[in-house]
Amino acid sequence: MTSATEREAVIFHGYGATPKDHWFGWLAERLNRAGVSAHVPALPDATAPDPDCWAAATADALGVPGRGSVVVAHSLGCLTVLRHLASLTGPWGIRTLVLVSGFVDKLPALPELDGFIGGGVNLSGIRACVESLTILRSDDDPYVPVGHTDRLAQLLGTSARVVPGAGHFLAADGVTSVPTILQAII
Repeated sequence: MTSATEREAVIFHGYGATPKDHWFGWLAERLNRAGVSAHVPALPDATAPDPDCWAAATADALGVPGRGSVVVAHSLGCLTVLRHLASLTGPWGIRTLVLVSGFVDKLPALPELDGFIGGGVNLSGIRACVESLTILRSDDDPYVPVGHTDRLAQLLGTSARVVPGAGHFLAADGVTSVPTILQAII
């Protein structure tokens, strides 16, 4: 994806979203202004996601990340990105990984995603390839229980940072920018 010195960011949306929703465009624009080439790929059929199609789209967009890579993912995009990283067999690395409202367990509020989520993902070895890891959650997420994101953070050897009152980090929650993400990258 990138050379050792070039910084490139890929921002992955989640279930029911598009690249133009929520805070994705805001973040890409701010990163581009800061000299980090950023883009938000569209994952196919976001309202009826297929894990194989999302895996293929993620592989196309991210490939084998290099040490200058910045990866940001939201919600179901987190699981998709983590599955892609777990599937890599050769050497890879990420400078900054930011997971927002991430999880690896089935969501009681969204049973329609049970088939996609399945058994989650084996996270062993991922943390060692990531220079800087930030996991964000809200204290009032109606879709992803607090314990789910905290468990993901624990599995990755860190703790989640809380953004109070951010819900699921959706525009409908009033979240159209997330300065905490930008600070984690810049």
